[in-house]
Amino acid sequence: MQAPSLKPSFEDLALPLLDRLFNFACWLTQNHDEAEDLVQESLSKALKGFSSFQPGTNFRAWIYRILRNTFLTSRAGLKSAVTEPLEEGGEAERLATTSTPESILLHRLDQQSLWEALEQLAVPFREILLLREVEEMSYQEISSTLGLPMGTVMSRLARARKALRERLEMRERS
Repeated sequence: MQAPSLKPSFEDLALPLLDRLFNFACWLTQNHDEAEDLVQESLSKALKGFSSFQPGTNFRAWIYRILRNTFLTSRAGLKSAVTEPLEEGGEAERLATTSTPESILLHRLDQQSLWEALEQLAVPFREILLLREVEEMSYQEISSTLGLPMGTVMSRLARARKALRERLEMRERS
């Protein structure tokens, strides 16, 4: 019987994150096939560089950073990275529902509007919102993943929330 390895394997760390990495890649690329390619390329790069990963540090932030950098250096990433200027902003409001059939339908329409508005955001806004709200990363994890100072993460998140709120308000008016 072999003694268990003290250092977790790449597979032990990466496999539980595959679905979430793919989901994030889908949002970044806006294309299922490109997302599959992006995840595959990112995992390949991560596996090749796994010897440089420091055990005890945040693997999730490390691999998300590889995925993001791979996206940004791809043709799709370069094209969409410069689509919209960043603006100053505030906090987004949460959508609330009750359990009536009418409110469930309204909630579903609200969710659809939210996802459509999120898809329209520039990549820097979309990625920071997804990392915080969907992936539930801490500000520190986002800072590590995106290679940004903590203050930049907080201000960009505020601007992203404002841009999302403005898009939702425009949809509501029309």
